[in-house]
Amino acid sequence: MLNVSFMNRRTLLRGAAAGAAAGIVLPAAQARAALPAGMPTYTYLRDALKLPLRYNPTGEFIFPCIRGVYDKLGGSARARYHLYYAPHEKPGGISVAFADSLNGPFTEYTANPLIDNVLPSTTVSHVSSPHVIWDAPTRQFYCYFHGENTVTRVARSTDGVNFRDETPILSTRLVPGTSETSYARVFEHTLPGRNNKYVMVFMGVKSGRRIFYGWSPNGWDQWQFSPTPLVNPEPDGLVDISGATLVKRNNTTYIAYHGGDGRMRVTEVGNAFDRENHLGVFYSPIASDNGRAAAPSFGTDGGVEYMFYEAGPRLGARICIARAA
Repeated sequence: MLNVSFMNRRTLLRGAAAGAAAGIVLPAAQARAALPAGMPTYTYLRDALKLPLRYNPTGEFIFPCIRGVYDKLGGSARARYHLYYAPHEKPGGISVAFADSLNGPFTEYTANPLIDNVLPSTTVSHVSSPHVIWDAPTRQFYCYFHGENTVTRVARSTDGVNFRDETPILSTRLVPGTSETSYARVFEHTLPGRNNKYVMVFMGVKSGRRIFYGWSPNGWDQWQFSPTPLVNPEPDGLVDISGATLVKRNNTTYIAYHGGDGRMRVTEVGNAFDRENHLGVFYSPIASDNGRAAAPSFGTDGGVEYMFYEAGPRLGARICIARAA
């Protein structure tokens, strides 16, 4: 569990002062950085998807997940990179596009959606928010997605395109007091004393939208979830935060996410998920983002860092590529 479950601005200031007194300070180079946690300056490059799209039921797409597959599929790979995304409005539909460079643009898979709202175990109003990982021990891709907003599921694939075995792994009943559990991303990250290999960060609605977390030894089952939020919106002066992703820099661990004001922030949670050090905004929407930048997914190609994100109103968003300066 987190030792610090909630901190207001005054508490954060006191904690920062105490940390400095204890010698827990940022390196000088990082302290001088223009952006928090040494995050690079990302500049919009282009929209990610090559239009028109064959599968485009609602004219909006959210929650990009960029995944390199060239070192996993060898000669059978359709391209070096897969970009997963989905509409959010009904019926949703987990989709993928391909490119050989993170510069894009990405070409839509002709048989989208990979997963629709008619699931093996049930039919839901929509499926959305895909996040895909590679599980080396089983040599399979796992795709996490929600549908409805109260249930997160996982499916598996050997090629990153044909998914099967849809399985519910998270619901509101597993996180007491929440009315929604969705927008999950999963990463390899070990927590002390948890006997885990993977962690999940996700949005839970509990007196506002907050970032919660869970852990599993294999990413597929045996998931456990903390009832205490990992990151709260109040220290940012917000009510809602979402679209969390895990970032490792400076020998520590951060959560990057977006707020209800349309800007993306970063908070240090530490390698043990035992702190909540809100560091501020690392990306503000530009004019073409139409007031909102959200749900970052990061990748590196040829030593250059990229950020894929959704831009625009939640029910009118598109997927964009930004490149580090």
